[in-house]
Amino acid sequence: MGLTEQFGGLIPSFVLRRLLTVETAIEQGVTDFAAQTPTGARVLDAGAGEGRYAQYFPGRRYVGIDLAVGDAAWDYSGIDALGDLAKLPFPDDTFDAALNIVTLEHVPEPLAVLREIARVLRPGGRLFLVAPQQWEVHQAPHDFYRYTRHGLAWLLERAGLVEERLEPMGGFFTLLARRLTATLNYCQGGARWLLFPFVAVVVGPLALLLPSLDVLDPKKDFTLAYRCVARKP
Repeated sequence: MGLTEQFGGLIPSFVLRRLLTVETAIEQGVTDFAAQTPTGARVLDAGAGEGRYAQYFPGRRYVGIDLAVGDAAWDYSGIDALGDLAKLPFPDDTFDAALNIVTLEHVPEPLAVLREIARVLRPGGRLFLVAPQQWEVHQAPHDFYRYTRHGLAWLLERAGLVEERLEPMGGFFTLLARRLTATLNYCQGGARWLLFPFVAVVVGPLALLLPSLDVLDPKKDFTLAYRCVARKP
């Protein structure tokens, strides 16, 4: 169980956002992407899960699709369609914008998925994509890949999409902070709870301070994930 689920009501929101840097960056990225999406536009969330990003697109036609094989605790009843992202049940040129957020690692054929998203996007339509590079196994057994910036660029080009922006979400020190925070998850359960207060005292301050040192890592080859905006020509 993650920090949000376990301690979301106890940890001040500004501290939680600092600890969960990728989640915070995704939220800001979706907010910015939505602001650039015109009112009335059709938006596809490919890999929508519980449809958590629908709230970011008021005044647009948000359509969420998922295969519903991810987190067993999720409620998929609110999404618009159940389906394989490699065989989207929509006509060509249907959507003005699309999301694919921490989903590409869960599909066996990522190029086929991106080609399908490109197919259903209208010319000039844009995709907001987030994919992990260094992340623990999650939603097993449906967890297949991790991506470098070069792998993502290759996939986008082969799918017929033009990369507008591809950037790392934090560098080495943000990654280190996340790994330290993961020890708090490890200390949950049985006798390990006895270690939790001591680990928290050490890990907490370090995890809050370390991301500030990313200025020392200009290349950011050690990153948790990448976020990308691409466009259909």
